[in-house]
Amino acid sequence: MNSTKYLILVGDGMGDYGCDSLGGKTPLQATRTPAMDSLAAGGRMGLARTIPPDKEAGSDVANLNIMGYDTSRFHTGRSPLEAASMGIKLKETDVAYRCNLVTLSFNQDGGIFMEDYAGGHIQTEKARLVIKSIEEQLGGEGIHFYPGVSYRHLLVWENGREDLSNIPPHDMLSQEVGKHLNDHDFPRLNSTVRRSWPLFEALRHKHPDIKANSIWLWGQGKAPKLPSFQKKYGLNGGVISAVDLLKGIGVYAGLVPIGVPGVTGYLDTNYAGKVEYALSALEKMDIVYLHVEAPDEASHSGQLELKMRAIEDFDHRVVAPILEGLKRFDHFRVLLITDHFTPISVRTHTREPVPFVIYDNKEALSHESASVGFNEPDAAAQELLIEQAFTLMDQLVLA
Repeated sequence: MNSTKYLILVGDGMGDYGCDSLGGKTPLQATRTPAMDSLAAGGRMGLARTIPPDKEAGSDVANLNIMGYDTSRFHTGRSPLEAASMGIKLKETDVAYRCNLVTLSFNQDGGIFMEDYAGGHIQTEKARLVIKSIEEQLGGEGIHFYPGVSYRHLLVWENGREDLSNIPPHDMLSQEVGKHLNDHDFPRLNSTVRRSWPLFEALRHKHPDIKANSIWLWGQGKAPKLPSFQKKYGLNGGVISAVDLLKGIGVYAGLVPIGVPGVTGYLDTNYAGKVEYALSALEKMDIVYLHVEAPDEASHSGQLELKMRAIEDFDHRVVAPILEGLKRFDHFRVLLITDHFTPISVRTHTREPVPFVIYDNKEALSHESASVGFNEPDAAAQELLIEQAFTLMDQLVLA
């Protein structure tokens, strides 16, 4: 086992634009984040382009790049990564689709609008009841549904098409979406979406707390083939995340998905558990990839106060205690990064280069300005831009 310990800390969607209500500051600038700022002051900081020009600004693309995989070679879609985390082995001809539980609203003129891409952040237990009912009544003839976590589930289509256009539901908040369900090139799956509506109506009659009333299918792809992380870097490790997507990348990379009780992907997630399990894993492993979803979820909702709370929680309840815990190891290196921007003003992912810091406890730097912090302007001021973010892993573990 390598004597150096490596930790990647990803605050999903923390990147943002300056906000008028914050006097032009970004949420990262305006939120008190002493732990992340200490890494910025002692590490090598800059910007990294996690979203290549030819790729959609998705968490799948961003996190594959951060984990060291060139998405121009290894990206096949989001859903097959989630399938791997769920233990679903895709055949070569299978196409996996993300199956969100969403809440649609229907107006008197026949318009259909995306009210909530997360179905009220439905509890996993209730979501499993929904997916079980949908599989029993809509599954078959080459299409099957598999339960995941909260609103995130999976459809697998045997010998299915992967060339169909679709829209991430978080990109359609408050927008009319009926036109996307009338696409004549998408007849089978759109019919399945519409056939789910009476099933939800019946379930909501028995369980009034279920806010979701439709499925939404997107993010399709076939199984990728990634070289193992062990083969690339000679390190063993694990992934900690509430999100199947991240754990699925780990599975394909040969990393161990580390289950933590009580993780939700939202502000009520088990932060302390993530820290405890990460430090425990590093006793036996070389590297841990720790991902926190909450800032991204708050950003999609467009609620600035919640985003700042999520950022503060990430700093106070994850970064600070884990840095203290890392002191038990003689030598450690940390990559702190946000995978992509999710600006409050647009409520979806954008493709700007993101701030990152690589920190080595034995090579701590001292910036000229004591006020340097982990945020977008301070990172840009370092005049270091990594155009291909997949090279960051080389710089973390091979430099």
